[in-house]
Amino acid sequence: MSDADAPGDALFQQVNRELVECRRCPRLVEWRERVAREKRAAFRDQEYWGRPVPGFGDPAAGLLILGLAPAAHGGNRTGRIFTGDRSGDWLFGSLWRTGFANQPTSVARGDGLALRNCYITAPVKCAPPENKPLPEERANCAPWLERELALLETIRVVVALGDFAWDTALRHLGPVRPKPRFGHAAEAPLPAGRTLLGSYHVSQQNTNTGRLTEAMLDGVLLRARELLQASG
Repeated sequence: MSDADAPGDALFQQVNRELVECRRCPRLVEWRERVAREKRAAFRDQEYWGRPVPGFGDPAAGLLILGLAPAAHGGNRTGRIFTGDRSGDWLFGSLWRTGFANQPTSVARGDGLALRNCYITAPVKCAPPENKPLPEERANCAPWLERELALLETIRVVVALGDFAWDTALRHLGPVRPKPRFGHAAEAPLPAGRTLLGSYHVSQQNTNTGRLTEAMLDGVLLRARELLQASG
């Protein structure tokens, strides 16, 4: 990560330095590095990141956004979560409209993007083939998320992008019984006075088909802001 993107907290920086050297999952290591070598034609002149992708944002945030994993030619190329692809355009555009980001675009590390009261990460840190990490790969990555969450002491609202992120949040920040079902705009209480919100993922499969609209995504983030304001 560039100095402009790294969280200011030294403990976050230490976790991220260790994370980017991780090689626990042979299949993911082979895939992320092959993609970085072969590249997409549109990016053939760029140097790909090709390593695990750290979280990004305000280390004192009240809002946590959980995705799934970096995109092969997005975060795996740029080295910043949700940066450099259409999913990121949707997410950061909505964060800007709802007051959590200082600009609506995210194209590269060091592009001036800053998040306000918001931190974004993914349960799986490496780009998986077909965007489908295996169960053992998810398990291998879980300790990295645990370390992040332990540092994010001020989180009060969690927005889960998709059902896997929803289940991950319940597993790491729960338990909640009975288990609440995922759905767009679903809302569930978490221990420690936190709230879990659901949103369809900002994948092109959802945004191109109209399953997720800008208004729907903005609505979830505006609800997050309401909850943060209510919690003081």
